[in-house]
Amino acid sequence: MKNVVILGAAGRDFHNFNVYFKNNFDYKVVAFTATQIPDIEGRNYPIQLTGKHYPYGIPILPEEDLTYIIKKYNVDECVFSYSDTSYQKLMSLASIVQAAGADFKLLSPEHTMLKSLKPVIAVCATRTGCGKSQTSRKVIEYLMEKGKKVVAIRHPMPYGDLRQQIVQRFSSLSDLTLHKCTIEEMEEYEPHIMRGNVIYSGVDYHDILREAEDDEKGCDFIVWDGGNNDMPFYNPDLMITLADPHRVGHESSYYPSEINIRKSDVVIINKIDSANGSDVMELRKNIQTLNPNAVVVDAVSPIRVDNPEVIKGKKVLVVEDGPTLTHGEMKFGAAYLAAQKYGAAEIIDPREYAVGSIKAAFEKYPHITNVLPAIGYGAQQIKDLEQTINNIPCDSIIIGTPIDLSRVINLYKSFTRVHYDLQEIGKPDLQQILDKFLEEH
Repeated sequence: MKNVVILGAAGRDFHNFNVYFKNNFDYKVVAFTATQIPDIEGRNYPIQLTGKHYPYGIPILPEEDLTYIIKKYNVDECVFSYSDTSYQKLMSLASIVQAAGADFKLLSPEHTMLKSLKPVIAVCATRTGCGKSQTSRKVIEYLMEKGKKVVAIRHPMPYGDLRQQIVQRFSSLSDLTLHKCTIEEMEEYEPHIMRGNVIYSGVDYHDILREAEDDEKGCDFIVWDGGNNDMPFYNPDLMITLADPHRVGHESSYYPSEINIRKSDVVIINKIDSANGSDVMELRKNIQTLNPNAVVVDAVSPIRVDNPEVIKGKKVLVVEDGPTLTHGEMKFGAAYLAAQKYGAAEIIDPREYAVGSIKAAFEKYPHITNVLPAIGYGAQQIKDLEQTINNIPCDSIIIGTPIDLSRVINLYKSFTRVHYDLQEIGKPDLQQILDKFLEEH
């Protein structure tokens, strides 16, 4: 029996354990490690999820202690199980593992994808912040227009009590409160709820799938709403991957971006309206090299704001989607573009006004400068975000998060929200692709 450590970030790691290691008696998982997300280490993967072969659960430890963990637990293999990671970081971790005396392993998607009884459309990406969410919503809206009953299943974000998050179903805003959702979770679930469709998430994606297939509102199709740039947890009948020309080259230098491109039926080049033409052409060439059989769709994500007068001629604070800026490594998002488009007089640099965990985030991600990431992984971080925003001497606030942030924190200045939807340019477009898919299913 081999001793195994699963390297993770509260998502893919738990899934890999559930589907590959849980009942595999050739292995004993002695620990998970955690990174990327604040305050997710120090927990225990509970017996309710591990099963009887792990009567004390499995500890979740900081990835920074990896060498010590390998020595302490006589580890034979470390299995890398998270996403949005550069090849440089991936191989650096492999070197740490091998220098400590263990093997470094990656599980293939074929060993971790579950089979659904319903047709599955998967929406994935080459990086966080490419436009998966608006693409998933557009796919769902079109299927619903065709009279189909669609259930979305979201990539996991179990940042709280894992025993309470095994299977989560969201169909109303009250469910967000019931499940004690973080800002990051609300950003993904709320847009689905507001459009009237059901979305599932949690930890055990076998149980989640079976409940989704039997949902009380009916289910003709499953839409996998991916997270970060991770691979689908379910075997897709149609796989769509978003690629971002603002980060051209990442499709072949970040894990598992290249896998997603190579496995996709459709690749959408998004944001071509705000990108350099040369970057769009380079990205198109790279996609052709990696997957010449993929259907390539050109698209933009045009922005619109609730109240442009809040921006024009004003000193503004720009608040953006947190993960897009942090491990997604973007320097700006839709709110920054709105500030430019609608004539802000000045964009305030928020860094000197940041407090607590928000200040720490700026230190950890020094590429973020004149925009504020809406990070809220826990109650204290939400308080830090609120204090930071209200510390900043601005006339107004531009909010580029997918949720109404004023519903979560108290804002004492005028604000406006930025919205963005996927819009294809030319043909082929999603309607043509989905019509063909519906004919076959």
